[in-house]
Amino acid sequence: MSEQSLPHDARPEYADELPEYAERVLDVAERIPPGRVMTYGDVAEWLEEGGPRQVGRVMALYGGAVAWWRVVRADGVLLPGHELRALDRYRAEGTPLKEASRATEGHLPRLDMRRARWDGGHRAEGHT
Repeated sequence: MSEQSLPHDARPEYADELPEYAERVLDVAERIPPGRVMTYGDVAEWLEEGGPRQVGRVMALYGGAVAWWRVVRADGVLLPGHELRALDRYRAEGTPLKEASRATEGHLPRLDMRRARWDGGHRAEGHT
């Protein structure tokens, strides 16, 4: 992803302090209840700024300090390279999963997006 596609205040050259856009993305990630998820696009829509790629970039750069496993791909596929860590979290939180068939590579389940997806609750509460 190109840094130029990020909002100006979310570009890595401002790494000394957390960019305002990144703070807002991480705040949304922290609001997601245990056992629920939002897609990258859901977060961008909730913020009314950026898009799935921008949210994904923020999560890749700064998401380690928040519940990163709750911000996911729209297809429910577990985050490549972090599948087992995320799966442990999903199982501990009771996040709805679709068990994988034997034909599925790696036999890893997917998130059951229909049941696990969170709509942001009462959007107006605490949202600026």
